[in-house]
Amino acid sequence: MSSGPGGVYGLKHFTLYGTSACHLCELAEAVIAEQLGCGGVSVEAVDISGSDELLARYGVVIPVLRHPDGRELRWPFDSLAASEFLAS
Repeated sequence: MSSGPGGVYGLKHFTLYGTSACHLCELAEAVIAEQLGCGGVSVEAVDISGSDELLARYGVVIPVLRHPDGRELRWPFDSLAASEFLAS
């Protein structure tokens, strides 16, 4: 039922890597939330502290927004950068 990379029925699924104790991650979530009203995308927040692999990969660079095609947008990013990334 997938209609493309990372999507079902045209919905693109992004992943936001971070931790619950990360102030920058909260800021990133707020920036991304501003863009979700446009539709066509969903964003799943993943806490990297539960995975040694994710912690090793993202521990010093969170927050990171991962596109379904594998590209990554690393902090800092603003509303415009997030909007363009989510639309790409």
